[in-house]
Amino acid sequence: MTEIRFRLSVRDLTHADLPSCGWAGDALHVRQLADQLRRAEAGEIDYLAVCTPVGFPVAVCGVDYTVKPGAGEIWQLGVHPALRSCGIGTLLIRSAERRITARGLARAELGVEEDNPRARALYERLGYREYGREPDSWNVVAEDGTVRRHETVCVLMRKRLP
Repeated sequence: MTEIRFRLSVRDLTHADLPSCGWAGDALHVRQLADQLRRAEAGEIDYLAVCTPVGFPVAVCGVDYTVKPGAGEIWQLGVHPALRSCGIGTLLIRSAERRITARGLARAELGVEEDNPRARALYERLGYREYGREPDSWNVVAEDGTVRRHETVCVLMRKRLP
């Protein structure tokens, strides 16, 4: 087996990155990222990207400061499928937590779909604990090109930050 190593950096996602984010979700999701970047420009959220040395985003997530009083809510966390289980999600979450504490907040929260035990295990390893469950939904593009509503139940998790 050959091992490849390269340095990753974490920075704000930009509009120029969007054409490289097709791995993060369907076309509708990538278009919605542009709306999120406008919210970031307004200071409501941070939207982070983990990038390769040439600037290609391989992981992204948002941190919303408007949803939960006293907390930053981490959402839309995704790592390029070919690079999962390489520590990139941990790097991204730790970076999001630093952004949250830089805003003077002492708690991070997130939701993970009940049927995603792998992501939940990562969050638990990083110190997140379940505090509830709630239904959630969002639009997705089906294989036939139509937009449908994805409905799920999310496990709500939180972590106190130093």
